[in-house]
Amino acid sequence: MEKLPRDLARLAERVAQVIRVHTEPVDQVFIDGIMAALPSLRNFALSLTRHMERAEDLVQDTVLKALAKRDAFETGTNLQAWLFTILRNGFYSEHRKAGREVEDVEGAYAVNMITIPDQEDKLALQDLSAALEKLPPDQRDALILVGADGMSYDDAAEALGVKVGTIKSRVNRARSRLAELMGTTDDATKDSRQADL
Repeated sequence: MEKLPRDLARLAERVAQVIRVHTEPVDQVFIDGIMAALPSLRNFALSLTRHMERAEDLVQDTVLKALAKRDAFETGTNLQAWLFTILRNGFYSEHRKAGREVEDVEGAYAVNMITIPDQEDKLALQDLSAALEKLPPDQRDALILVGADGMSYDDAAEALGVKVGTIKSRVNRARSRLAELMGTTDDATKDSRQADL
């Protein structure tokens, strides 16, 4: 092989490493054809990208794709033209992809795309359901009507056919027992009791 300029020799060595790492056997004529096409491939990639490092990355990607699709190449046809097609299609695919991407340097878009995991909420809801099932039915009904359905004490008392004081007492006992079953502090229960009075 003729003496290559230093930057092209570096690219040739990187491509040779890629070929050596390739696990399937590839015939030497095919490899020689790829190596001979490197200068033209790099120049073509440079004309598309206008950036040397990006062009060399594009050439390496092209070689990897060519190795992976070796069986698609028809022996006797123009290998360089086939490689140019792979390179061009790779460039266009990346270009289209980049057109759909939005630059988010400061993370403004990413912040809005965050979803808080809800596993803990589901577990807490399961714990609450289990604890509610352990309450006596009269306390559970009173608590659900007032706490979950948002009924006033008067409306809940009327719905259950009891006095308002009875509803308040049932709700109070249900909240205290629920706090014990859930293992929460009594402060929240005390606050809610004081708000009810």
